[in-house]
Amino acid sequence: MIHYSHVCLDTFAYELPPEVITSEDIETRLASVYERLRLPAGRLELMSGIKERRLWHGGTKPSQAATFAGRRVLEEAKVDPEEIDCLIFTSVSRDMMEPATASFVHNNLGLSSSALILDISNACLGFLDGMLMLANMIELGQVRNGLIVSGETAEELLESTMMALLSDETLSRKSIKPAFASLTIGSGSIGVFMRRVKENEDRPRLVHGAWRANTRHSDLCHGDQSGANTTLMATNSEELLHKGVETARMTWEEFSSKSGWGGADIDRFFCHQVGSAHAKLLFTSLGLTPAKNFETLATLGNVGSVSAPITMAMAMEQGAFLPGQKGALLGIGSGINCMMLGVEW
Repeated sequence: MIHYSHVCLDTFAYELPPEVITSEDIETRLASVYERLRLPAGRLELMSGIKERRLWHGGTKPSQAATFAGRRVLEEAKVDPEEIDCLIFTSVSRDMMEPATASFVHNNLGLSSSALILDISNACLGFLDGMLMLANMIELGQVRNGLIVSGETAEELLESTMMALLSDETLSRKSIKPAFASLTIGSGSIGVFMRRVKENEDRPRLVHGAWRANTRHSDLCHGDQSGANTTLMATNSEELLHKGVETARMTWEEFSSKSGWGGADIDRFFCHQVGSAHAKLLFTSLGLTPAKNFETLATLGNVGSVSAPITMAMAMEQGAFLPGQKGALLGIGSGINCMMLGVEW
């Protein structure tokens, strides 16, 4: 467990992609597969709890998506780009293997040449890991502030998955299961400007965190390039659900051991959202109150590393997380990794 005294989460900002694709739209595209396998219409939304997800216009790169959010953060925080000491890019999606996608975002935003820039990659936990790394540097006085951004681009994965399902004549009810999670993915971008706290601080503060790794189960979700312009992901959704929650229980035991951070003390939870069954099992297993969980799953889907922080940003925007309250970011990523961060406002 780690504790912070000097870290402020000054400004969150996000950008939602312009295109909306519903679960019904996806099933319409897969109508021939549904008919052949005798799958009931509405199955995707029923099983996932996702009504729709959003997509960028074709050709949008992760760096461009992240730049949208980063630019909004700087504008809303009223921060000069030249004053940013550190930039961390944290998406699952990346422009290319090399150079770091952060380099493109840095150039797009016109940040100072003295800014430290890097990518952090850890599946859907990347943004929370980025918050932790930047918080460490701020707490130690190595930097005054920093910007964390994530821009997830689900378009290629979603299209590749549907094309693969439509072209596979050997597909069965059993063999289609590993592809199901890929149909829940959506796009989006999020950014946060973090800085050292000021006297009489009125913005949210990051105060502590805990994490656990359960890498015996790193075989449950694999995503990779499968050929030219083709990305596919295979997920053992049921096993990943149970092992993820198992890892969350271990993390919660440590996280909640800090005085004042039990389930009853926390006003709002912001989770990495995979599906409605996942949220239900997580809150039941941890003994938490479901009504405290602020959700965006139905309209955004699983937005990878963007999911938990954009949910917190929307809760603040909608007045569901307010000054005087405590919030907890709960993240679970394939690997399996889990991280929980405590925020006081």
